[in-house]
Amino acid sequence: MSDYLLEMRGITKDFSGVMALDGIDLKVRPGECVGLCGENGAGKSTMMKVLSAVYPYGTWGGTILWDGHELKCGSVRESEAAGIVIIHQELMLIPQLSVAENIFLGREPRSLGGMIDFDRMYVEAAKLLAELRMSHINVVKPVSNYAGGEQQLIEIAKALSKNARLLILDEPTSSLTKSEVSILLRLVKDLKSRGTACVYISHKLEEIEEIADSVTVIRDGRFVGDAPMDSISTGDIIRMMVGRDMNNLFPREAHPIGEVVFEAIGITCLDPDNRFRKRVDNVSFTLRAGEILGVSGLVGAGRTEMVSAIFGAYRGTHSGEVRIDGKPVRIRNPQDAVRHGLCMVPEDRKAHGIVPILGVGYNITLSVLDRFTSGGLIDEAQEFSTIGDAIGRLRIKTASPLLPISSLSGGNQQKAVISKMLEPKPRVLILDEPTRGVDVGAKYEIYKLMFALVREGMSIIMVSSELPEVMGISDRVLVIGEGELRGDFINDDTLTQERIMTAAITPLDRAA
Repeated sequence: MSDYLLEMRGITKDFSGVMALDGIDLKVRPGECVGLCGENGAGKSTMMKVLSAVYPYGTWGGTILWDGHELKCGSVRESEAAGIVIIHQELMLIPQLSVAENIFLGREPRSLGGMIDFDRMYVEAAKLLAELRMSHINVVKPVSNYAGGEQQLIEIAKALSKNARLLILDEPTSSLTKSEVSILLRLVKDLKSRGTACVYISHKLEEIEEIADSVTVIRDGRFVGDAPMDSISTGDIIRMMVGRDMNNLFPREAHPIGEVVFEAIGITCLDPDNRFRKRVDNVSFTLRAGEILGVSGLVGAGRTEMVSAIFGAYRGTHSGEVRIDGKPVRIRNPQDAVRHGLCMVPEDRKAHGIVPILGVGYNITLSVLDRFTSGGLIDEAQEFSTIGDAIGRLRIKTASPLLPISSLSGGNQQKAVISKMLEPKPRVLILDEPTRGVDVGAKYEIYKLMFALVREGMSIIMVSSELPEVMGISDRVLVIGEGELRGDFINDDTLTQERIMTAAITPLDRAA
């Protein structure tokens, strides 16, 4: 009998002749957590879709052994029946249904008459949540009553209700707060102690270090290697992922900074659901030519609301003045902003940055369609020339520019959104969480691009929740707390993460 619960041997998968997986191996023991690492587009999600039978047996090559026996699942239902359950990066819950209804969706307990037995379903759901130390969640209430972190835990409860022996978590903390991440990691540790195996996919290597027993690394669809977690360093994992040394994750480069080109004056945003509450309160700042201005603060501080209002995309009531080259400009909507040389890459690329069913190339040119239009017709040759240049510049991995952008990895989608916002050739580029859900290699490429842009004279406003990123990239740092501007710091040797965090949590009336 094998020591392994799961063995994937020599897995291959191609799409129209393009190899997505080329001889991948993975081994997982009962009660073990394996960290699966690789850059965006390396094949991690494809690999897990093979395992969970999203891609059924017969559409891929290689062998999967489950408890020592070959596994040939033809559907997700069959893989779940075997005990393999995947939790996707995008939550698969129905907000209007109750917690219990979501947990048992499609498998509802029935009475003798065939009707749904709601009392039994509520009892079983509450019992399951209690076992996971989640008794505070009311199983009768709609899922929409709970925050993202709690919804992620509900997804795990749903998976375990299917008697999961192997739980696959795909970027489970990409949208969680720090406290929610701690709860999730504790839960994974509890599951390991109960004998449940886990495959944990994350770009956050500190999480891999904390909970993984071993690490498997893949690159460009190929197996690179695996090792026990206690025998490998973060630097080793990064080198295996990207195929090169990255001694400095933040490739800071000297660049000239000129005069003030942009001013935001008195930016104020009211809560769309409560006009008596200010999400942003009278924030003013300047931006110089060739400057990278980092915007830091706790989640919910008002950073995204502030830059959305500047870009004309805030959905609630807002006020304030924007000046470019000292002259007031009127920005009523994003089209006005782009016309004045101000572009923005939004925080949520899936909701606000892409048109999922459109091709990669057509997403890139959406912001400048008028450039290729004459007499109501589009010059396709000129458009495709622009698309080719954009894909090459940011090294977007796609088999074809006509592929739906939703088929790309998160990092390559992000590169495409950045390309779209660079096409109008803005003077000021706002990047809201530009590296969220992006692997270390793609992050490095985005940072290099940012420095190339500011060397050309562009100015960048970067909103980020990652303090090391803010410190590693910015020339100057704004700190926002509870909608207020609480700090404006030059990023020199005297600026520390502690100083930024202190400013973020200290109200102005209590600041020294």
